[in-house]
Amino acid sequence: MKKIDTLILWTVLLTFFMISCNQNTKTWPSGEWIDLSYSYDKMTPFWPTAEGFRLDTVFEGMTEGDYYYSAFSFQMAEHGGTHIDAPVHFAEGKNTVDQITLDQLTGPGVLIDVRDKVSDYIDYQIGVEDIENWERDNGIIPKGSILLLRTGWGQFWPDKSRYLGTDRTGPSAVALLHFPGVSSEAAQWLVENRDIKAVGIDTPSIDYGRSGDFMAHRILMEQNIPAFENLAQLEKLPLKDFYIFAFPMKIKGGSGGPLRIAAFLTK
Repeated sequence: MKKIDTLILWTVLLTFFMISCNQNTKTWPSGEWIDLSYSYDKMTPFWPTAEGFRLDTVFEGMTEGDYYYSAFSFQMAEHGGTHIDAPVHFAEGKNTVDQITLDQLTGPGVLIDVRDKVSDYIDYQIGVEDIENWERDNGIIPKGSILLLRTGWGQFWPDKSRYLGTDRTGPSAVALLHFPGVSSEAAQWLVENRDIKAVGIDTPSIDYGRSGDFMAHRILMEQNIPAFENLAQLEKLPLKDFYIFAFPMKIKGGSGGPLRIAAFLTK
């Protein structure tokens, strides 16, 4: 084959390949991103016995080389602000933060809204009836869903006295906690009857504030189901038809960590 013919052949093949790739390339769907994470600062609520968030300046300003530079260090407990509870947090031998797969941290989301119940009783525990009522109106929770629970508690963020029930710190303050959460009966029902990837809530814990045994944590995490706590802007989500992306700091062996979580609503 002549050199010119070979060049033409390769040009034709390359053109065909590029056209084929363009036709098969899937573009990201149009839609809206909802940030479900709070920023960290000195006002961020933490558990009364946990160390809060601290940001220290390493350097900020103009350097000797006449260019701007900034660097900071931060310190905090694993469980504070918008964060993840890895299953090992309450279940020995279960997944640590770095062991949770990306598949388990992403998936279709459903939202159960119990604001009306909470407005009548701040220590309300989300029950099986709340889940069944949602399914009656919206269908069975799909397999592989991430279940989000809206109590309306985010309206108090970051007022510690209202969001946690107390602004005191130390072991004695734990008895003063007041906020809604998930009942042990609902947690047990979920692991026995539905196949969910994770549970998220707009309160400091999936267990209600007065809990002393943390049964919702223990039941779910024994099945390697993580929890997302202190979620923001759940009021911007529909009851279904959205997708969740939840990416925590990948702390090797960690029981939890800061979480950047967002929902995507397709148009």
